[in-house]
Amino acid sequence: MKKVLIANRGEIACRVIRSCRALGLKTVAVYSEADATSLHVASADEAVAIGPPAAKDSYLVAAKIIAAARSTGADAIHPGYGFLSENEDFATEVLEAGLKWIGPGPRTIADMGDKERARRLAHGAGVPIVPGSNRFGPGALDGLEDAAKSVGFPLLVKASAGGGGIGMKRVDKLEDLRATVESTQTLATKAFGDGAVYLERLVLQPRHIEIQVFGFGDGRAVHVYERECSIQRRFQKVVEESPAPGLPDAVRRAMGDAAVALAQQERYRSAGTIEFIVDPAGNFFFLEMNTRIQVEHPVTEMNTGLDLVGLQIRLERGDDLSAVTQESIKPRGHAIECRLYAENPDKNFMPSPGPLTVFALPPLGADLRLDTGFRQGDKVTFYYDPMIAKLVAHGPDRNAAIARMLGALDAFKVEGITTNLAFLRRVIDHPAFRAGQTHTGFVDLHKADLMKAGA
Repeated sequence: MKKVLIANRGEIACRVIRSCRALGLKTVAVYSEADATSLHVASADEAVAIGPPAAKDSYLVAAKIIAAARSTGADAIHPGYGFLSENEDFATEVLEAGLKWIGPGPRTIADMGDKERARRLAHGAGVPIVPGSNRFGPGALDGLEDAAKSVGFPLLVKASAGGGGIGMKRVDKLEDLRATVESTQTLATKAFGDGAVYLERLVLQPRHIEIQVFGFGDGRAVHVYERECSIQRRFQKVVEESPAPGLPDAVRRAMGDAAVALAQQERYRSAGTIEFIVDPAGNFFFLEMNTRIQVEHPVTEMNTGLDLVGLQIRLERGDDLSAVTQESIKPRGHAIECRLYAENPDKNFMPSPGPLTVFALPPLGADLRLDTGFRQGDKVTFYYDPMIAKLVAHGPDRNAAIARMLGALDAFKVEGITTNLAFLRRVIDHPAFRAGQTHTGFVDLHKADLMKAGA
């Protein structure tokens, strides 16, 4: 491996470029017309234009990305997250083009990308799953009501091919079920090209805790401990931390063991994340597996000293990773990540694109990290996800990490657009967060404290 093309943009493209550079590899960026002057383009050794701003005409066109790799002599592709990162057809095309694919194999992506099939595989590995139904395709709703009664209310209607909170709707009573299923099927068809849905029991006030895994493709796998991801808006994460506060050690060990068992069963290769929900009694259930590097991976990196992206690349390069064992992975202290978005929390977190007239960063160092694809003067467009940056603070314990994060948020200056910066500070400083009383309904429960327009 000599040269890696990053099939992505923004902060994750910049992040992959840093690991490539540390490993002595050249990099190729791809960019749409909207990203011609972006940071990831400036950071790479080479850059190739791949089309108009809309992702469907650029970052989602496999043929353009593979052509860019061929024209620049790149011999490997890293997909980052989002876009084509969990598209088994793209992974197949990359391999058939004679390029290295830095990620799990196409079959694994297909198995875990189908959420209902992933549940069956998890169950087969002995991993607890939330009570749920078989899938229902568009126009094939026979037995729907009986399935719902078996699952129990409240329940979630979930797109089989969904992810990132898209294609997920709550149903509290039987009379609303069919209409919700049909509307979710329509949405899923448009978003994923697959209208199948399934039903899943809704666990009330759960914690969302995930286990980072790394598999070597030969049946060996390790876990890199857990991340608490319960602070969410619109089913999407905004604050993550590791370790999960107050999680009993027995539950932590059982979740890690379950995640490794699934990774081993699937002969998983590369970095991946197995997501769980944990009920108030401490019971945990498989939610889904993401077959890619996660947005929130820096939390784990800060807490273990590992370079997860670097490990992905080294595995595909053929490096000797025999030293990476479960015993070698030692968590230390506490890390918290906040996702800075160009959005308005007081208007249901609607995106707020515009120019970054001021983008003054807090003082960074070993215990404070910022991952971003933007600089002062850049413009956040409406074409892509509105995340601007990820700020990660580390400390010897949770209180120290909270204090460091609050200081960094106070020092972070962003002007020209509306962001969730003040909202993030209120979350981190909230008494319930400080006490570790986090669950996926945190934002709604404390809305009066967190949504202070003009504050």
